[in-house]
Amino acid sequence: QVQLVESGGGLVQAGGSLRLSCAASGRTFSSYRMGWFRQPPGKEREFVATISTSGGSTYYANSVKGRFIISRNNAKNTLFLQMNGLKPEDTAVYYCAATPSARATMVLGDYDYWGQGTQVTVSS
Repeated sequence: QVQLVESGGGLVQAGGSLRLSCAASGRTFSSYRMGWFRQPPGKEREFVATISTSGGSTYYANSVKGRFIISRNNAKNTLFLQMNGLKPEDTAVYYCAATPSARATMVLGDYDYWGQGTQVTVSS
């Protein structure tokens, strides 16, 4: 089992940057593909990015490609999301999630473990 705790959210002006972190408990973090999702106000949760177990393969939603970078440090059981060029439409609660799936998946149901979320608000 994996327990996940996100941090790093906050209020930022449009064009600014934030770095989210996701701390994982347990010694099996490196065996899970990890992902970031977000839920804008009044909308459904949506895929943002995913990263392979080694960190060598990443995949992004079109809406964040070129602006966000997902990475992981398996030695420190931590997942990151560097967010640059933030836009008001990036405002959402951001969640990290873990899946045993070896393939890159954007499907929420494929992820077994979820954090509690961290709020990101981008002002115009």
